[in-house]
Parts: sequence; C-alpha cells; structure tokens
Amino acid sequence: MSTGPPLPPLALYLHFPWCVRKCPYCDFNSHTLRDTLPEQRYVEALLADVAIQAPRVAGREVHSIFLGGGTPSLFAPDALGRLFEGIRNVLNIAVDAEVTLEANPATVERGRFAEYRAAGINRVSLGAQSFDGETLKALGRIHQPSDVLRAAEELHASDLANFNLDLMYALPDQTLAGALADVTNALALAPAHVSHYQLTLEPGTLFAARPPPLPDEDLAWSMQVECQVLLAAHGHEQYEVSAYARAGRTCRHNLNYWRFGDYLGAGAGAHGKVTQDATANAGITIERSTHLREPRRYFAGAAEGPQWRQVPAADLPFEFMMNALRLKQGFDPDLFTQRTGQPFDVIAAPLQQLAAQGLAEWDGQWHATPRGFQYLNELVAGFLPSPKIANSGA
Repeated sequence: MSTGPPLPPLALYLHFPWCVRKCPYCDFNSHTLRDTLPEQRYVEALLADVAIQAPRVAGREVHSIFLGGGTPSLFAPDALGRLFEGIRNVLNIAVDAEVTLEANPATVERGRFAEYRAAGINRVSLGAQSFDGETLKALGRIHQPSDVLRAAEELHASDLANFNLDLMYALPDQTLAGALADVTNALALAPAHVSHYQLTLEPGTLFAARPPPLPDEDLAWSMQVECQVLLAAHGHEQYEVSAYARAGRTCRHNLNYWRFGDYLGAGAGAHGKVTQDATANAGITIERSTHLREPRRYFAGAAEGPQWRQVPAADLPFEFMMNALRLKQGFDPDLFTQRTGQPFDVIAAPLQQLAAQGLAEWDGQWHATPRGFQYLNELVAGFLPSPKIANSGA
C-alpha cells in the first residue's frame, strides 16, 4: 500500500506530425504532407501506442487531452471520434476532461467545428499568429486574416467559445503599433484565452539560417509590456510567461505541464512523463518517454510503444523549476516535495540568492519577479545540477 505523496494529475498528449507546409520559424516535429494523409492508419497507430502504455497508468484518471502538431485539424472529425472511442476503451478519461484541438484556420472546412464538437472536442487552439496579411506571408503561413475571423465566428456558433488564439510578436519588420493592432484584432473575436509569445530564431529552422529583419531587444520588450497592458484591460490576465486568460479559462492541460504533472505522449516524436507510485521503502521514480520522430519509422514501431528512461534524481529540481517558474503565481514549496520527492531545502539556497538579486520573491508562493520573468532562462539555469552530481545519478 502506498504511503508516499499522491500521484500528480495525468494528461494525454497526441501528436499529429503533418502540415500543409512547414513554417520557416518552426522547430516542432512537423513534416510537409506530400501525399494523401494516412488518416486511418495513423489513428490505428495512435491507438496501438496508447494501449501499450496504458498499463503504466492503470487506475489513474486522465484529466485532459491535447491534440497538437503539426496540424491535427487535417484529420476529419469522424477519424478523431474513432480515436477517442478507442482511447476510452483503454484509459479512464474524466467525464469533464478538457479536450483541445490545435487548428490551422486554413485547414478547417466550413461547418467542421460543429462536427469536431460532436466528436468530443471542447476546446480549440487556433493558430492566428498575426492579423497582417504581409506578415503572415513572411511567416510562411497558409491562411489569411479573414480565415481567422471566419473560424472564430464558427467556433462561437458551434458552442466552442472556449478557444485560444495563438499570437506572435517581434515579427519581421513589425512595429509597436503593429503588435498592438494584432492584439486588438484578436480581442475583437472574444477568445477565452490568448497565447502571446515572441518569435525566436530556433536552431535548425530556415529563419535561423536566413534571419529576417526583427525588432531589437528594447522594441520587443516594449511590445510585450504594452500588449500585456492591453490584454489585461480586456480581462485577459497573465498566468504564465506567454499565456493570458479570462477568469476560469486557463488551459488545464498546460497548467499540468507547468505544475510538473504527468502525461502520456503518443504519436510521432511525442514525449511523456510518468511518476511511479512511491512507497515507504522507495522514493519517487519519474520516467520520461520518447518516440521516433519520422512518421514512417513511427508507423513501424508504434505497437512497441516509446522508449522510457528514468530521470536522475539530481535532474529533478531543474526540471521542476523549468516549468514552475513559468507560472506568474509561482509554486508552493510543498508542491516541489510532492512532485519530486525531495525536500525543499534542495532549492532553498538558490531561491534565496535569486531573491537577493530581485529576480524571485516569496509572498506565500515562490515566483519570479517581473524583472525575473524577463530573464527566465537565466533564473532556471541556476538549478542545473553540477556535472559531478549529474554524472553520479545517471
């Protein structure tokens, strides 16, 4: 019988690796669709993948499902309905589970959002990115601003008002006025949630090889701050570095990541994290999973499931803080112990040092200050294990 801390909440992530066209800034596992979409075959592969992983989480309830990509909205509603039906046969899905579909505005035919709703989707994340047509071209997007407007209208009409709009800022040749105009246009569509994040040049992308003209650091910071003010004025409060939501509309699935919860990952290139039950004789064991990224190779190995590895205990403080410090409200020390099995003393000294530098503070929760949010990568790096500790825990 377990006497350890309670297991974290459990989520399910399903990755769909195909896009109509690869965007030049994207470093996600996405592949240009050059032939007919292997819809039925991929659904079957996902079901085999989930089934082989299910025994690891036997008896646990799945609180959220997220369909990401790539472009999951390339898949028809009836295909996703078959997928959900099969998943419910092997996993315990909560009755009120949040089920999110990422959608490209240009890939959803008129009337399909109502069908997605009937299939089991109750939240949508719409990739708007910008409302300026020329900017969308520079970003390699296949949709037009009018596609986003049409999609938002259909979401409201389909009882899917709980939707997110993805927006980027610090885009090629963008001005402060342009960034604010994008937020204004997004708010006019009455989304429940807005993800507002800075375009960064990721290694291995086309933009990294041939950088476009981007705003400098000071202008990018002004865009972030002034857009935050505009979002807050319209009821979208920041709760994570790049996430803003109306009251009661935070993304449960992403909150689970940031609170170091558990999740099964299925699909090409998907990752997972599962905590094994702690007992009086053993501490917490956390395992991470990885899948083959290339779709053809994934098809060949889906029935065998992912590769699993145990996370060294010395890495857990960094992994926890990398997520928890993204939250504006931060975290309670007890959560650190519950999710890692380690005493708070392990991270107390670095937190006190950050507090002395004005980068973190304690007000009943530990969290980054506004200045700390600006330098979040540097904050998190302070919790990396020393090489000696890291090697001994491998």
